[in-house]
Amino acid sequence: MPVIHQGDEVRREAIRLAQVARLLAVPVLGTEQNPRHLGPNLSDVKNLCARTLVKNTFDACGAGLAEMLPAGAGSVVLAGCESHVCVLQTAFGLLERGLGVTVARNAVGSRKNTDLEAAMERLDRAGVQLVTVEMIAFEWLRSCDHVKFRDVLRLIK
Repeated sequence: MPVIHQGDEVRREAIRLAQVARLLAVPVLGTEQNPRHLGPNLSDVKNLCARTLVKNTFDACGAGLAEMLPAGAGSVVLAGCESHVCVLQTAFGLLERGLGVTVARNAVGSRKNTDLEAAMERLDRAGVQLVTVEMIAFEWLRSCDHVKFRDVLRLIK
């Protein structure tokens, strides 16, 4: 993360997304790219994941991500690094499997901002929804009458 452009913000937003998901009983899955050489996920991220898939493929579907999804899952929200490699290729792998894909734009990063921007443009052209963590949180809540509204609001603010 130290080499990721605006890495502290990406980390903070990814954690916030996972926290909101857990509050709302949305499954949180993680992936680690070649942790033997690149190191494991950040512990504060990994601790929020129900399961973590170790992979060497850039598309996490090639390592079994699609099989880890809950039965009947119609869409997936992605966050992480590197946006122009693993996030991009995983999004394409999920699209190929007929799943809807949303990328939390403020919870993804790359070493270079130009790579991040190119990835976001390509994902947008492919039909991936590009949103923010706050947008996702309120879409999952649907109403201020949701029993977890105040808990989620504390994370948003």
